[in-house]
Amino acid sequence: MEPPIQDPQLRQLFHQLNNQLGIVLAHAELLEAKAPDMAHRARAEQVVKSVLDAMGTAKEIRRRSEPQTPADVSSRNTKPALQ
Repeated sequence: MEPPIQDPQLRQLFHQLNNQLGIVLAHAELLEAKAPDMAHRARAEQVVKSVLDAMGTAKEIRRRSEPQTPADVSSRNTKPALQ
């Protein structure tokens, strides 16, 4: 679970963005499911992928906008060893 954002205006902006992206995602998935041919299905699939990428980007921006404690910074800088 992500920590809460301190700034109420920023929190509201993220909420609005996620709602808007959710609507676009739902419509794109519907278009993908009802596409009359492969070309239309492929385009709808590209929109779905792009919206999911945008949601991931918004999540990362939100994470980076959080105040960081020294423990958060050190845990992010520690990478597991590759085997």
